[in-house]
Amino acid sequence: MKLVSYLTEGKEGCGIVLGTGIFPLERLGNHLPTRMATLLEKGHTAMDDVKAASNKLADGSPHVVPLSGAQLLAPVPRPASCRDAYAFRQHVATSRRNRGLEMIPEFDLFPVFYFSNHQAVYGPGDIPCMPLQLDQLDFELEVAVVLNRKGRNIPAAEADSYIGGYMIMNDFSARKLQMEEMKLNLGPAKGKDFATAFGPWLVTPDELEPYRVPPPKGHIGHTHDLAMRCVVNGEKVSEGRLADMAWTFAEIIERASYGATLYPGDIIGSGTVGTGCFLELNSTARLTHPLYKDRWLRPGDTVELEVTGLGKLINSIVNDDQT
Repeated sequence: MKLVSYLTEGKEGCGIVLGTGIFPLERLGNHLPTRMATLLEKGHTAMDDVKAASNKLADGSPHVVPLSGAQLLAPVPRPASCRDAYAFRQHVATSRRNRGLEMIPEFDLFPVFYFSNHQAVYGPGDIPCMPLQLDQLDFELEVAVVLNRKGRNIPAAEADSYIGGYMIMNDFSARKLQMEEMKLNLGPAKGKDFATAFGPWLVTPDELEPYRVPPPKGHIGHTHDLAMRCVVNGEKVSEGRLADMAWTFAEIIERASYGATLYPGDIIGSGTVGTGCFLELNSTARLTHPLYKDRWLRPGDTVELEVTGLGKLINSIVNDDQT
């Protein structure tokens, strides 16, 4: 089941993707949740009820809103929180190598994450950026999970049952700001707090079962072999696979919930897939081509992130005209 949050005529709705349209949840039945936040809060039982009701629908059902006539929001427009992990070994090792650093051994001891700004969330569409954010603006190709159960001290062996769905994540990053502030051993903060994009929809775990593969040796949790790629202005710049996560989402949830309560609507990102940002691609290119000119996102650029089973998230960079 693919779920979306959207705007039509200034009114926010939540619905099921049905062919090329959206069937509003409010049309499924009075006893069912009609907003994404409520659906997540009510857990798997509500998801199952919505799925059972949606199975009776057909592409020609009345009340369908055309996808072309709706403005898609982030699937979870107002997440309870947003954490982003650092789970792809290739990205970490390559980024460190390119800076002349050894691979950090702590990477294999526990999954690490930081908190991002859950109030600066975007769906498909424009990403407004101010001048300092446009200085070395970068994309990050990621996948995120959304929780629909409350829990604390969650064992990795049980953690997948807390996941309500998966979606594409683009962790936009102002690299100059980020690098400056992290010299103080704190952050990232201003380099990350202005925009994170999610979408185009939230995909329930059952839809990804055909892509399940064994987790990495010595690890626990559901692992999905999904192809990931990024296209900027029509040119493919990055590709990888979700199965290359060295830490599973289940293990990240276990770590995040240690001594802390997680809530429905919490988002957890995978971190950047190998080759999944210009920061990594630029530094790799400079190793073999010292005169290589770094590439960054600029106003007018279009960024397309595509992941097998999760769709395509398309964003455009625009100047923020606020002063």
